[in-house]
Amino acid sequence: MQTTTPAEPATTSVAGHRLDPTTIPLLVTLGLGVFAGALDLGVLSPALPALGLAFGVGARDLPWIFTLYLLANVVSIPIMTKLADRNGRRPIYIACVAIFAVGSVLAIASQNWPMFLTARAIQAFGAGGIFPVATAAIADRIPPERRGAALGLVAATWGVAAIVGPLVGGLFTHFLSWHWIFVANVPLSIVVIAMARTTMPVTAAKVRGPLDVPGIVLLALGLLGLMLGLTQYDVTGATSNLHARLWLTAGIVALIAFVFAERHAKEPVIPPRFFTDGQLALVYGLEVLIGILEGALYFIPAALVAGEHLSYAAAGAIAAIGAVMFVVVIPGAGRALDAAGSRVVLAVGTSLTAIGLAIFAFGFGSTWVAIGAMVVAGTGFGALLGAPTRYIVTNRAGSKQRSAAVGLLSVCLILGQILGGSLAGGVVGSQASAVDGYHIAYLWFTGVAIVAGFVTLGLHAKARERAEARS
Repeated sequence: MQTTTPAEPATTSVAGHRLDPTTIPLLVTLGLGVFAGALDLGVLSPALPALGLAFGVGARDLPWIFTLYLLANVVSIPIMTKLADRNGRRPIYIACVAIFAVGSVLAIASQNWPMFLTARAIQAFGAGGIFPVATAAIADRIPPERRGAALGLVAATWGVAAIVGPLVGGLFTHFLSWHWIFVANVPLSIVVIAMARTTMPVTAAKVRGPLDVPGIVLLALGLLGLMLGLTQYDVTGATSNLHARLWLTAGIVALIAFVFAERHAKEPVIPPRFFTDGQLALVYGLEVLIGILEGALYFIPAALVAGEHLSYAAAGAIAAIGAVMFVVVIPGAGRALDAAGSRVVLAVGTSLTAIGLAIFAFGFGSTWVAIGAMVVAGTGFGALLGAPTRYIVTNRAGSKQRSAAVGLLSVCLILGQILGGSLAGGVVGSQASAVDGYHIAYLWFTGVAIVAGFVTLGLHAKARERAEARS
């Protein structure tokens, strides 16, 4: 893979690492776009009651605000990343941000529940391509020895959004209305689009051939079937799982058909070589495990409420400690990638995550123990999420297929999140006591972190990884 290396004299210090100063505007542009897309997922949490009242829907329907967003993300990722490989990063990145802004305007103007959900789907379709296309743009512009720090800086904006999202959403909803949550997206998107027109590279990857429409449709249907089946499945058997099994079966059949279709596609949306490359296959499997672990974060406030009878605000504040550690650690983890390689960073991250989740499993009945667990686990997550696996994928994937390779990584993460949520919900729901259920669930999550740690041992060491990136 060939990478353009900036001239050494024209470097400056960014986040403790030296980068070509001409890349700083690009990183700001990409970071703002990622921030906008990430912010919109968590910012609605405190607005759910207000949205329920506004549209006359109950608690059973409100989760669709997040579920539909996730589903539309999955559909968007392979389409936008493939288009970015075919047509260049700049036009597709701008298109993603513009679609996100249009969805925000429609959300503001929504008069009923179906219209609001449609607006959320449009938002998510645009947001789905922002992070993977941004990652590919970084890999196009920044050489391997500086790429980890750059990826870490952009990924850190995701953690910042996780912290400020609920706070901003709560303030806007309380003092103004839920509509104002979406208003801020419009000027931010305009700024990002204006900056992207001048900061992002114009050169397109040399990809030719027709867009793999059958592959995109089969992949989208397969993923949608699996996600709907997993979210509806009742592991306790208290209700019929017929519909869930039908969705799972349909998803599996579509994915099998997708595999056969990709073998004969001229320009496959997910090239089969992604799965024949041992390191890439290992990273994709690891990303599913990381997604499962990320699913553990969603249930921390509920576990604290059950174990300590805390208020939702207090439980959320303790959970936010993990997000704070995530933001603090990510830039350092990015620099560590450049210094020590991805295997070391991921091994440390999985170890700390396992320790933190184990502490939480046994101690979420104590506030101070829970806080300590969040510090340890949050540090581990900071090393896992954002840059490390993307660092490997961008190094190994050729420039013509880089966006598609990163997009598949995002799909694996989302699938892991669904599996993690299903795991926790099934385990907790099968126990007579919620406290016992969360104790067992977090022991399961600890086991997943340990398995992920063993998977990292199969990754290449820094010297070999760097040599492959330059080959």
